[in-house]
Amino acid sequence: MNENETILDACLRNGINLEHACEKACACTTCHVIVKEGFASLEDASDDEEDLLDKAWGLESNSRLSCQVYPVDNMTVIEIPKYTINQVSELT
Repeated sequence: MNENETILDACLRNGINLEHACEKACACTTCHVIVKEGFASLEDASDDEEDLLDKAWGLESNSRLSCQVYPVDNMTVIEIPKYTINQVSELT
């Protein structure tokens, strides 16, 4: 994890092709992830992020937009949902 790096940026840097249709502008839900570990250490979501998350497929109480989250815990673990508005992941 690099300081001031979003979850999305960390995924892309590590070769995980996480969709981000709005180019990190917090204007869509394609980079939706579910934070499995480290959720409590994250800053609260903004009102804009919360509004968009309401439209995300597979929304859970620990869902976030990866372009908006700056993890502070080295053990932040995420799950990429199988479905987004734009695509279906065939990975199991």
